[in-house]
Formats: sequence, structure tokens, C-alpha cells
Amino acid sequence: MIADSEHIYGGENAIFTTVMKTDTLTDDRDYVNQLIAECPHSKDALGKLYDMFRKSVFALAFSITSDYHLSEDCVIETFVRLTQAEHFNPRKGDGRGFIHKIARNVAMELYRSYKTRKTDFFIQSYGEADKTVEDSIFINQLLKHLNMKQRQIVIMKVCSGLTFKEIARIMVMPESTVKSRYHKAMDILKEKAGVKGE
Repeated sequence: MIADSEHIYGGENAIFTTVMKTDTLTDDRDYVNQLIAECPHSKDALGKLYDMFRKSVFALAFSITSDYHLSEDCVIETFVRLTQAEHFNPRKGDGRGFIHKIARNVAMELYRSYKTRKTDFFIQSYGEADKTVEDSIFINQLLKHLNMKQRQIVIMKVCSGLTFKEIARIMVMPESTVKSRYHKAMDILKEKAGVKGE
């Protein structure tokens, strides 16, 4: 795979890495689409999708709710709703975007219903075992400097690996707006992390 990467450093190690894929894997998309189509009738397909997307769904949910437990609930509810997704067309659909759109909608619903009881739990990790708790806390603190839409875009791009086009469809906004919000968010994160501009 050909890819470019961008790093934000905290201390000696890179703690936040953005990888921009420059090639697409249509086989993976077809596989995900097929699993979604089978999901309402197959526990095996649901299990495979859960293994593939639980971390990115959690990260997206956490970017919206800022609550560990609500994010866990969002992961469960997202995959429950996938079993009820009878209208997905595997030939035309974007499976990854479809899953993340469900996750975003569920997280927004949960956030609205529980926002009076805000708590300040720190995420233990963003799905990567090599990050320390201190790094995860640092990342969480950095993300708090972003508004909700910027945070969602960064999480979908960095943690979920979605393209700008996929994010634009999920968030129902122009791709150019998504790109500009992402770049502005990355500038804010670099500034807050003490990274010198290039």
C-alpha cells in the first residue's frame, strides 16, 4: 500500500498518527458490503463486522459523547441496528460509511438523551495497544480543544480510516467543508501539542 503519514508528538514518541491511503481496496469494500447484506440472517457475518469495526465505532462514539459507557452502549446498539438493516444494497452501498453513519446517529441519540448527566471519563485507549494511558489521556485532552464536528471528522479520518468523501456522506456536508475542517482541526491539535508548523 502506498501511503503518506503525519505525526503529532508528545514527549519522545509519536502519539497521534494520520495515515493517508493513496490507493483503495475495492475487495475489502465488497467483502464488507457482502457481510452487511448477510448480517440480518447470519451471526457469523455480524461477528466478523463486530471484530472489524468495534474499535472505530467506539472511537467515533467517544468523539461525540465524551463518555466511555455511552460509547460502549453505542457500539452494542450500532451492531443491533445492523441486524435490522434490510435496505442495504451491497452492489451500490458503501459499507464502512454505512456502519459509521449508524454509529454516528446512535451516538447522537444517546448523547442527547444523557447530556444532562455529563461525566468526564477519560478514554483508556483509542484502540491501539501500543499507546500508554498517559498518551491516551493526552490525546483526549487535545481533542477537547476541537468542536464536536471537528472531533468527529478527525476520529473518522484517523481512527476509522474513512476517506473525506465517505465522511462527507456520513455528515451530510460538502467534501470541501470536511477537508477544511479536518485541516483546521489538525492545525489546532499541532498547536496545542506544541508541534512547530512546517
